[in-house]
Amino acid sequence: MLDNVKITETEMKFIQLLQNMTGATIVDCIVDDENDTIIFTVKKGEVGLAVGKGGEKIKRFRNMTNKQVEIYEYMPEADKFIKNALKPAKVKDIRLVDRMEGKKIAMVNVEPKDKGIAIGK
Repeated sequence: MLDNVKITETEMKFIQLLQNMTGATIVDCIVDDENDTIIFTVKKGEVGLAVGKGGEKIKRFRNMTNKQVEIYEYMPEADKFIKNALKPAKVKDIRLVDRMEGKKIAMVNVEPKDKGIAIGK
């Protein structure tokens, strides 16, 4: 599904915990220690399963880990994934730029009124 994804032991533990608690299929996990946040991508159509009714499953996960949690639906197309991840900000344009060593960056243009939403303020 994802090429060159490397998952650490810590990320694997969080993946197992969330999968066992929710029944959702976790595609990837990133632990952002700087912001005390765990970011998950889940199989398409399983965000609701991961979050739970009224956010009950995520609240329980947060209480167990003492970390903030973000859940995004996995989409293989980078532009669709980015657009979905930035909701509810209105994305006007996404440009994927090739960098050295085969890496890419995304240049995203959003409505001026939605900049705060897009950057998480």
